[in-house]
Amino acid sequence: MIFLNRFLFLAAVLFLCINLQAQTNTTTIKNALLIAAHNKSKLENSEQLLVVYNYQPESYSAFFVALEKKDNRWIVKQEPVKVGIGKNGFATPLNKREGDGKSPTGIFRLGKLYTYEKQLNTLLEYQQTTAEDKWIDDPNSEDYNRFVKGVTNAKSYENLLLKTDAYKYCMVIEYNTNPVIKGNGSAIFFHLAVKKPSFTAGCVAIDEENMELMVNWLDSKRNPTIIMGNFNVLKSGL
Repeated sequence: MIFLNRFLFLAAVLFLCINLQAQTNTTTIKNALLIAAHNKSKLENSEQLLVVYNYQPESYSAFFVALEKKDNRWIVKQEPVKVGIGKNGFATPLNKREGDGKSPTGIFRLGKLYTYEKQLNTLLEYQQTTAEDKWIDDPNSEDYNRFVKGVTNAKSYENLLLKTDAYKYCMVIEYNTNPVIKGNGSAIFFHLAVKKPSFTAGCVAIDEENMELMVNWLDSKRNPTIIMGNFNVLKSGL
C-alpha cells in the first residue's frame, strides 16, 4: 500500500510538471507570435525568424522560439527553449554600448556562419574557421566590428577558433554592421552555450542540439532574421 501511494504521488507530480511545461510552452509561443505580429512591417522580407525575449530586462535568461512564414503567416518551427544572453540582460533600443555586458535590442539579419567543421549540411553561407580568424572589438580600430584574417593592429579582438566549443557554430547577428558606429557594440553572435549559467558578453547562446537544428534549417535565401529584446519593448513594436 505504501509503495502504491508513493507511485501515485510521483505520477501526480509528473503529470503536474508536464502540464505546467505545456502551459509555459503555449504562453511562450503565443508571446513570440504576438511579437512577430506587432513588428510585421519590419519583417515582411523575412521567411525565417528567431524570436528571443525575456520578461525582466536585466535577466540573462531568455526564451527562444523559431518561426517560419507559410502563406504569409508565421507558424512555429520548433518548440521553445531557454537561451543565454548578455550577463546584464538586454540594452534598451539604440543604447547598446561596447563592454556593457548587454545584448542589443532590435531586428537583425542573421549573417555568415563560422564553424570548426569543414563541411556542414546547411543552406547558410559558411566558412571553416582557423587560428588566423578574428573579429575586432577595439572601438579605435579601423576594422571595428569586422572580420579580419591574419595580422591586425587592433588592441583587442575575438578569436573565432577557441579552445572551447563556444564558437563551433558561430553565426553573425548583423548588429552595428551597416553602418558601423564605433563604441556601439561588436562581435554579437548566435553561438553555442558551453557552460551553465550560459550568460554571454552580449551574444545569444543556445545548446548544441538546438543549434544544429537551426544550422540545418536556416537558409540565406529566405532572409533569416532575429528579433531580440525585452517582451514589453518588443510587443509594442520597434
